[in-house]
Amino acid sequence: MINGNTVGGRVPLVLLLLRLSIFVVMLIWVLDKFLKPDHASQVFAAFYGIQGLGTALIYGIGIVQLVIVLGFVAGIKKTWTYGAVLLMHAVSTIVSFPRYLDPFTAPNILFFAAWPMLAACFGVFYLRDLDTLFVVEKGRSQKQINV
Repeated sequence: MINGNTVGGRVPLVLLLLRLSIFVVMLIWVLDKFLKPDHASQVFAAFYGIQGLGTALIYGIGIVQLVIVLGFVAGIKKTWTYGAVLLMHAVSTIVSFPRYLDPFTAPNILFFAAWPMLAACFGVFYLRDLDTLFVVEKGRSQKQINV
């Protein structure tokens, strides 16, 4: 059992909370593809320069992302799912770069929330072996993470 007063006891809880909060954001992005495929198509056009994505393709992208985020929240294949979530969010943060140059034009200020989330995605990926609460794959043993 992990002692909650040690670093090793606190880190898994922090990683779980980060993983759950990242999952909520990513799940909303996925649901947007199923509930509002026209909006998702507009996002691809505006931010990625990919025009005319049809509903079927948007649904396909949504299915792939749904599998990834469900694997992420469950702690399955951490290197791959945590890495994919980090990559997806990093790309979306980078393609929004012009919004950061004009922060006070509405709604550009909201885009700045992407940076702390990107840091959280990196933290969860980087410390994935220590992410042991409510995951399918535990990573390091409990003894190894007690500090």
